[in-house]
Amino acid sequence: MSKTVFLDFDGTLADHGRVPAAHIDAIQRARGNGNHVLLCTGRPKSLVPRLLRDSIFDGLVCAAGGYIEVDDQVLCDIRFPADVAERTVDVLNENDVTYVLEAPEAVFGPAGMHGRIRKLLNGTVWSTNPRDESSDLLSALHTMSDMADPSFGKAVVLESPTATVDELAAEIGDPVAPIAISVQDITGNAGELYLRNVNKSSGIALVAEHYGISLPDIIAIGDGHNDIDMVGYAGIGVAIQGAPAELLVRAQLTIPGPEHNGLVEGFTRLGLI
Repeated sequence: MSKTVFLDFDGTLADHGRVPAAHIDAIQRARGNGNHVLLCTGRPKSLVPRLLRDSIFDGLVCAAGGYIEVDDQVLCDIRFPADVAERTVDVLNENDVTYVLEAPEAVFGPAGMHGRIRKLLNGTVWSTNPRDESSDLLSALHTMSDMADPSFGKAVVLESPTATVDELAAEIGDPVAPIAISVQDITGNAGELYLRNVNKSSGIALVAEHYGISLPDIIAIGDGHNDIDMVGYAGIGVAIQGAPAELLVRAQLTIPGPEHNGLVEGFTRLGLI
């Protein structure tokens, strides 16, 4: 029986934005054996490398379940309601937060944000080398003088000098919720602000309905806080070594990280390749 696999990006598929060639080969072999493999990431579509979007996966679950694209169809594209978006931007600006607003078509940030973001990332998360299987945040970033204009599905706090992401979410109010950032090695009160009813497991459920697949045939693999729901939801949940304890206890299998080509081991043990 074929399986449908949902893969997290940062820390699962990729190591600091770089996807090992062995992982791409494993995905292609698994698909060649009749399985579906989809990317299931907190990143927006605009920060998924074009090669991965166009030819490696059967579909995309992006923005932690807020945007889904399968078989050239957009199954959902959930954005912050206008009043919630306005309140979010106001709170972030009032607290002098370094942030970006993520949408499928682009990533938006306040004018003058490039330097602050470059200093925070320091070239370790998104590569500027076009031969790397990664995506450059700065090249995707559109800066704007009026941040009330863009429509977005998630806000990412890269640095907050005074308030934690939990405190920012509380100040914004419902329906926004905070979560630890899914990108490796980012510190300084970093985190993500998302709509409370949107998560990776709800995205997986929508894809399962589209394909007509049952829960036992779903595999979810992840390493971060935003993977806890999907690993617990899937018929087979797989965690990356070193993942948060809340994720590890929900997984039936633990595999090495991408720096050790962990997906090759995982796919082999699961009988996908």
